[in-house]
Amino acid sequence: MIKNRIPSLLVGKQLKVRIGLVTIMKISTKGRYALRLMLDIALNDSERPVRIKEIAERQEMSDKYLEQIVSVLNKAGYLKSIRGPQGGYRLIRKPEEYSVGDILRLTEGSLAPVSCLEYEKNDCPRQTDCVTLELWKRMDQAIKDVVDNVTLADLIEWKQQKGNNYCI
Repeated sequence: MIKNRIPSLLVGKQLKVRIGLVTIMKISTKGRYALRLMLDIALNDSERPVRIKEIAERQEMSDKYLEQIVSVLNKAGYLKSIRGPQGGYRLIRKPEEYSVGDILRLTEGSLAPVSCLEYEKNDCPRQTDCVTLELWKRMDQAIKDVVDNVTLADLIEWKQQKGNNYCI
């Protein structure tokens, strides 16, 4: 089992652990929290902006950690910051305009299963002889097909179908 070959200090601690060209993908807390934060804002942004403290309480997350994530989302133009006593955060666009893939790539970086597919041009010297390249390409496409075709609006719909309890 590959997990036994990874130093115990790294297991569950990093987004990706590289073993040769193969990358074991695991969505980090930052990526999952970013999705939950965006979903919470989408669900609760009605009359006034949504405050970090409110999100932290509803989602049972650290408000300090959420502030770091909000900073990334805000700088990328995903959120609008409103200052003052009635301040907080709002989505800049409609929920259907945010794909899960965009949010995860912003917080996680590449979602490619192997490093040779992380960039448009594959510079791997073994690409013409690589028997497993087609497998990695299909896996990469399958990941993209899911995360790029699910939006915050879809997550809202799934939440409404499931009821008040949701988990990402």
